[in-house]
Order: sequence, then structure tokens, then C-alpha cells
Amino acid sequence: QVQLVESGGGLVQTGGSLRLSCAASGRTFSSSNMGWFRQAPGKEREFVAAITWSGGGTYYADSIKGRFTVSRDNAKSMVYLQMNSLKPEDTAVYYCAAASSAGPLRRTVVSEPPDLRWGQGTQVTVSS
Repeated sequence: QVQLVESGGGLVQTGGSLRLSCAASGRTFSSSNMGWFRQAPGKEREFVAAITWSGGGTYYADSIKGRFTVSRDNAKSMVYLQMNSLKPEDTAVYYCAAASSAGPLRRTVVSEPPDLRWGQGTQVTVSS
């Protein structure tokens, strides 16, 4: 099992940047596909970005493509989300998630399968 703790959220102005971190513990982290999701007030949780267990493959939501970058450091058991050119509509609680099975990103992370493991979330607020 993988346990996840997010950090790095905060308040930033439009156009600013933040880097979110997700610290993972557990023996299976280095073999787990990982992802970031977000949930804005009054809205459903949505997929943001995903990365394969090796870091060799990534997948992004259209709404953040070109502005956000997902990466990982398996030696440190960390996953990151670099967020640039932030907009007020990026305001949300951001969650780190770990896949429970092997396979393509779309099936194991992007589709938000019921067996994803979740962190507690970190708040990102972008002021206009």
C-alpha cells in the first residue's frame, strides 16, 4: 500500500507559479503510476495529470496542457506538479493519487478507477 501526503499549495496571483509535492511511502511506489486531480468548490473532482511508474510517460488534461508539468523522483519517493501561468479557474484542492494496478495511464489513473489511493489534498488559490 502507498500512503500519500501533498504539500506546496497556497495563495498566488494570476500568472504566478506553484510547485506541488506528493510524498509517498510504501514499497510499491516506484512501480505505481501516479496522478494529480483537483476539485473546485461546487464542482466534481477532475483529472489534471498523470505519470507512469518509470516517469517515461505523461498524460495531461487539455485545460492545463502547456502550463503544468508532472514529474517524479523514485529515489526520493516524490511526485511533483509544476504549475505555471496560473489562472483563477485553477483554484481547487489538488489531490495526489496512486494507481493500484499496472497498465496504461488512461485505465489506471486518468479514468479515476475506484481503487486509486488518495492523499488528503492541498489547497491552491489563484487570485485575480
